[in-house]
Amino acid sequence: MANKSFRKSQLIAFDNVAAGQYVTSPHIRVPLNWLTPNHSDGVLSDPSGAMIVKPCKQSEIDFYESTSSHPGILPFIPTYMGRLSLGSDTAQAAGALILPGETTPDELTRKNTAELPVLGHAWEPSNGGKIDTDHAVVLENIAADYKKPNILDVKLGARLWADDAPAEKRAKLDKAAAETTSKPLGFRIAGMKTYQGSGASEGSNVTAHGYRLFDKHYGRSFIAQTVQQGFNEFFRLQEGVQPSGAIRKVINRFIRDLQDIADAIGKEESRMYSASLLFVYEGDASTLDVAFSEEKDLLSSYHGKHQSGNGTVNGNGSTNGTSSGTNGISDEADDDDKSEEDQPSFPSIQSLKLIDFAHAEWTPGQGPDENLLHGMRSVIKMLIGMIH
Repeated sequence: MANKSFRKSQLIAFDNVAAGQYVTSPHIRVPLNWLTPNHSDGVLSDPSGAMIVKPCKQSEIDFYESTSSHPGILPFIPTYMGRLSLGSDTAQAAGALILPGETTPDELTRKNTAELPVLGHAWEPSNGGKIDTDHAVVLENIAADYKKPNILDVKLGARLWADDAPAEKRAKLDKAAAETTSKPLGFRIAGMKTYQGSGASEGSNVTAHGYRLFDKHYGRSFIAQTVQQGFNEFFRLQEGVQPSGAIRKVINRFIRDLQDIADAIGKEESRMYSASLLFVYEGDASTLDVAFSEEKDLLSSYHGKHQSGNGTVNGNGSTNGTSSGTNGISDEADDDDKSEEDQPSFPSIQSLKLIDFAHAEWTPGQGPDENLLHGMRSVIKMLIGMIH
């Protein structure tokens, strides 16, 4: 496969991080003083914000490239677009990856693309510094199509270290798990940002763009009996108030998506230590309501044209058993005699992806990853409890 060259100056730094994963939107900006030490270096974006370039170890590249042999997991992870070498100003992009030409800061401003801070990986043995690597993966930006994305990073697993971790690191991570919800529930909130509205007052962790930011210390403050408060915050719910309307629909969709991801992981033999779930939904209430209305109209129109179809279309254009992050209508509806133009383009409502694979591998003969599944089941139980 041929390599294509480009200059690193063609990339820009970017924002919208929820601790472990890196997602960006041209509508908002995260100030550098919010970023924790573990998120201070490295991640880049193309000027459009459609994709991110994440420095990583070779092990994460290997895992992403191996997923093509595990199609059952592909709908539930960020789309992998390729790998890059960033060892010099002239980088090599494997495959047919073509990046935009030189763009000046003034041109970026005219394109409504924010100047964005550089962010780093959530967990590497670097004492919070930049990862010592020339490698990077190029991934889809999960939040690119949202106006005001609310983002939640949930780190999975009671055990957070891989087999090759030194004893000192194992002890440190075990201590962190025991002091948080990781050990009893198999998950903890690693970071979050929620849109408070255009009239929100700046200060108290609220940015000038109306976002309230929560770092890893926020999630570590919870115990098993109180962690629902963090989910209430993510969905902007008052304590003791049941979700209703659009938010209730969003939670129900996350439950369904979680069940689909857990089903896919249960069919694989793998170990994914310190992986996370990345939740994204539209945080602007009026935009969310309009999106649900537009989706309903699109579904009615589609079903009117294809009453003989066998597929059941769900929210965000997904079918039963398919992640809402995909745009497929159904296997039956994707026949060769149906053009792409025949398939509706659904508005962005919510997305859920499994992320962070620095310590992931396939383990034939060892069965499903119960460490990961324990955390997923706990999150499912938590969300179900919120709506019932």
